[in-house]
Amino acid sequence: MSRIRPFRIRIPERALRDLRRRLSTTRWPERETPGGWSQGIPLSYMQELCAYWRDVYDWRRCEAALNAIPQYLTEIEGLDIHFLHVRSPEPNALPLVMTHGWPGSMIEFLQVIGPLTDPVAHGGAARDAFHLVVPSLPGYGFSGKPSLPGWGLARIAPAWDSLMQRLGYTRYVAQGGDWGSAVTHAIGLMGSPHCRGIHVNLPLVSPSPALLTDPTPYEQAALARLQQYFDWDYGTAKLHTTRPQTIGYGLVDSPVALAAWIIEKYWAWMDCHGHPENVLTRDELLDNVTLYWLTASGASSARICWESFATLIGDHTPLTLPVGVSVYPAEIFRASRRWCEERYLNLIHYNALDRGGHFAAFEQPALFVDELRACFAKLR
Repeated sequence: MSRIRPFRIRIPERALRDLRRRLSTTRWPERETPGGWSQGIPLSYMQELCAYWRDVYDWRRCEAALNAIPQYLTEIEGLDIHFLHVRSPEPNALPLVMTHGWPGSMIEFLQVIGPLTDPVAHGGAARDAFHLVVPSLPGYGFSGKPSLPGWGLARIAPAWDSLMQRLGYTRYVAQGGDWGSAVTHAIGLMGSPHCRGIHVNLPLVSPSPALLTDPTPYEQAALARLQQYFDWDYGTAKLHTTRPQTIGYGLVDSPVALAAWIIEKYWAWMDCHGHPENVLTRDELLDNVTLYWLTASGASSARICWESFATLIGDHTPLTLPVGVSVYPAEIFRASRRWCEERYLNLIHYNALDRGGHFAAFEQPALFVDELRACFAKLR
């Protein structure tokens, strides 16, 4: 069994100087022709944001906040996996493995770690406590970058199951959104006797033709939102699925390209009413982008689409273990209860919320915590 090694983030100062140098020598494109966001992030906002990144933003603040959380590395199938591991002070806490997606990272969970692991200190009850494990996906953050194909969902799910057992958790629950949702589904489908149930905030369901013959108004709106995604937002996923190496050169070499690639998705997928800083602070946006930049994860993080996107299309395999679903109004796909019930044969929790989007824990941390507490209370 591979040992678990404590880990601390120590970014060399020369890497931060290089970031500022690159930001200072950016060759900018001309302004978008129509104005606004219809062609992507407006030039004026990118220049303002990158000036702040260069002159004001403080990575050491973020680094210190991350280093205040217990972090570790462990080798699984030849690859180092980085993870946060926060044990609750409550002895009967429920172990929970929580997985991010793209363009997310462990940073999107920072505001929910305290309430999940120590609910009493955050206005909750001891019975709501979790022991929390937050791995970084292969190729993301401080996890290793695979050098050969094969690190798709079919490999990540059993790796997470092994990680939980290695930490001494023989019974646990799992949660995820975006690719984290896909990993969590894969854990549920693998039939591990150790996973008691899952919760997702991006349900991977595909309603049957019978359910599409007479859609409700809610379902009609959900289908329209999904069509908007395929019309206007799917290009990123398609490029990651087909040519992650090609786009990776720009994402690893240019901080402006990386920031634009990521932050445009925050604008498109958050419940932000037209501007990402309506929901997240400028520092929060840049914390996540800077993590991608400093770990040179632009290409390696995109490869999960190349590995696994095709396996998600048309997968209707039912899940029989307990499943909870939280649907946020600005999510890419807002599945109705009856669509979820068709695939999730033991749906123990379903809630359609009135605020939030694709990055649920980042956007609405209090609502996210409430959803997990309500869902997994049924499995304690």
